Amino acid sequence: MEKEKYYITTAIAYTSGKPHIGNTYEIVLADAIARYKRSQGYDVFFQTGTDEHGQKIELKAEEAGVTPKEFVDSVAGEIKRIWDLMNTSYDKFIRTTDADHEKQVQKIFKKLYDQGDIYKGYYEGMYCTPCESFFTESQLVDGKCPDCGREVQPAKEEAYFFKMSKYADRLIEHINTHPEFIQPVSRKNEMMNNFLLPGLQDLCVSRTSFKWGIPVDFDPDHVVYVWLDALTNYITGIGYDCGGESTEQFQKNWPADLHLIGKDIIRFHTIYWPIFLMALGLPLPRQVFGHPWLLQGDGKMSKSKGNVLYADELVDFFGVDAVRYFVLHEMPFDNDGVISWELMVERMNSDLANTLGNLVNRTISMTNKYFGGAVTDKGAAEEVDADLKAVTGNMPAAVEKKMADLRVADAITEIFTLFKRCNKYIDETMPWALAKDEAKRDRLETVLFNLIGSIKAGARALEPFMPETSEKILAQLGDGKVTEKPEILFQRLDLEEVMKRVEELHPAVEETEEEAGVIDIEAKPEITFEEFGKMQFQVGEILECEAVKKSRKLLCSKVRVGSQIRQIVSGIRSSYTPEEMVGKKVMVLVNLKPAKLAGVLSEGMLLCAEDADGNLALVTPEKEMPAGAQIS
Repeated sequence: MEKEKYYITTAIAYTSGKPHIGNTYEIVLADAIARYKRSQGYDVFFQTGTDEHGQKIELKAEEAGVTPKEFVDSVAGEIKRIWDLMNTSYDKFIRTTDADHEKQVQKIFKKLYDQGDIYKGYYEGMYCTPCESFFTESQLVDGKCPDCGREVQPAKEEAYFFKMSKYADRLIEHINTHPEFIQPVSRKNEMMNNFLLPGLQDLCVSRTSFKWGIPVDFDPDHVVYVWLDALTNYITGIGYDCGGESTEQFQKNWPADLHLIGKDIIRFHTIYWPIFLMALGLPLPRQVFGHPWLLQGDGKMSKSKGNVLYADELVDFFGVDAVRYFVLHEMPFDNDGVISWELMVERMNSDLANTLGNLVNRTISMTNKYFGGAVTDKGAAEEVDADLKAVTGNMPAAVEKKMADLRVADAITEIFTLFKRCNKYIDETMPWALAKDEAKRDRLETVLFNLIGSIKAGARALEPFMPETSEKILAQLGDGKVTEKPEILFQRLDLEEVMKRVEELHPAVEETEEEAGVIDIEAKPEITFEEFGKMQFQVGEILECEAVKKSRKLLCSKVRVGSQIRQIVSGIRSSYTPEEMVGKKVMVLVNLKPAKLAGVLSEGMLLCAEDADGNLALVTPEKEMPAGAQIS
């Protein structure tokens, strides 16, 4: 019987520099899913790769004094090295400079032009070079790029455009009838409310202001713009040909079962990409999962602080599987995760060295000490055995349920729940005490037999997440006889020693006031106490919140202040989602004169703190206070 196929992809990594651990998280997550699907009997094809064109690459290559191709060859090699270091089992590593990909992109562009989906015009607007995107004035946030927050410059150039609105209704219908298409659901709501329902603008798909790209073969002054080039890798990498000569591999694997991407590029994968596919007459991918980010525990990555974490450095300290465990286990389903050296050491010592490593070590040691390394089930069962066997038996189904929903961290937790239960079983049965009584020898052997069986079950389930560790455990437990000398799986680490090594690797430069947590702002004119007394501040509770459709930065909240419910519009969408707002207690300026923002009435103001990078934080009461409480 032929296996059911499963085609999984990551976003292709941009070749602007060495990927940090946050970038590396995605390939490890995809690998865990791919390995799990293989263990279930699926015929998996797992594709990753690199995105290598664009103005930013052209500029970086010029700064480095090399050609763009030399630059991307070097960076792509580094990315592939790190993907391999992390023991990821991809089947294809595509590069957008591959000749077969470039040829197909040119054919796709011509096909879409010939059928009227692409037309020539002019693009004029504010341009962000790092994001390689044009924006209108209304789309900017505080005059800066709405995606990355950097400065933008006015630009105008001839370009080809794709008629996005032609397919918008079909896409809306598809999203509404396929609830599994965009995950998590919060990403779906964002795409529908912020982009699709307000109406799509035509998309710029070519550029003339730089040369490092795939030429439009019938108009060589133009190069194909980033997203039409990059997104099509998912089909060109498996043999798509828009001339009708697609390979058997493409016929077998398309549509993709899962596009795994970062939440910052969800718009491109759930709006642009499906519309491109509709125009090509191809089925849409079954699911796009926009995973959260892995953030530094002490704030933004900063080379001056020495807190940029790279996979290869972490591996030198902790080993491949410990790093895999951490990034997979510490990342929530739909909220950002946090990583730091301190957290890594804590998890290494508690979860890996103690819960797992010590469990395997003492089980093998006791089996050797009391029975020469081999035990059988003597049938000397007691009531406590039943619970261990129940946890062991239920674990695979629990893992399967979590993995079906892509809740990888929760799946790992299920496995470690079994390991913790094994440790508790040792404490309950006390094998060392049983060994002192010859009459309880059969009971002792049964206990160790049960332990080995449960640990083996956990080790087998661990393979997709920590493949080397799984293999080591199973090899040590053997088939009928355990190894004579157990191998230490994970060494406990001393935090002070680790941090000393980290400081030697990354000596921090003297902090600026901003880095030290201090910001100076321009002072406003002094006011009198009477003037201040005219302002009325109260605690408000946010009951509902939604994005303002005509704005990229506004949220509209229904706020309870005492017995009143006010509608307040706030420019905080860059820092909060509507879902995050609901339920918060906030500080409200209630006697601000009502005004309309983007056509929506606002009846007050929510107070926020803002750092030098424009990040916002709502001002909230330190202790629980009722809605309406006076702030003075």
